[in-house]
Amino acid sequence: MRQPALDRRAILLLASGIAGAGTAAEAAPAATPAAAETPPAGYIFLQPSEALFVEALAMHMVPADDLSPDGVALGIPVFIDRALAGSWGKGDRLYMQGPWRSGSPNQGYQLPLTPSELYRVGIAQSNAYCQATYGKTFDRLPAAEREGFLVALSQGRLALPGGLPARPFFDVLYQTVMEGMFADPIYGGNRDKAAWRMIGFPGVMANNAQNIALYNDGRRFTAEPVGIADMS
Repeated sequence: MRQPALDRRAILLLASGIAGAGTAAEAAPAATPAAAETPPAGYIFLQPSEALFVEALAMHMVPADDLSPDGVALGIPVFIDRALAGSWGKGDRLYMQGPWRSGSPNQGYQLPLTPSELYRVGIAQSNAYCQATYGKTFDRLPAAEREGFLVALSQGRLALPGGLPARPFFDVLYQTVMEGMFADPIYGGNRDKAAWRMIGFPGVMANNAQNIALYNDGRRFTAEPVGIADMS
């Protein structure tokens, strides 16, 4: 069966309408796009409602425990914000010429949106869905409802207003949260190398061959990890 084409302009216009109205309104061109809002302090790309969504996501996916701080304390939202504002977020290395058709799961990302556009549209439509379903935006939901929404999103079992496919959006959310947790701290996340310490990762040093043999008996590797900034 032939898959329907994905209209990039219609998706973006609908997202602008949702972001401006705060509900799952019908698609309408926005006189002033949502991107004109001023990011909150500490952010480059994320708008206030988007920052609240990403912070709530990071806190939910990476709660504080006896091994590591929570996702916000780790700097995951800062990592995501910088990534979306940079060349990756702008889709500099993505083919963006179309034609756009829904792909099979093994074909990877197939949407006509850059990562930053996907984040902006996905957050707007997610908040609209949560508002319509739970009476609150995602950041105000209790943990059980957040979990229910994210599980349904990850399994593609819910329909976001505007037609954005749920599963590809969740895949990018999960990817960027994990990258923000474990990437080198120079990119804004993994603050104080806390995630590296948690898993015993030595960092960017390449002279750990002797430690592989030394700690191969099940002992925990506890050396201080080294980041890119430590090498300069």
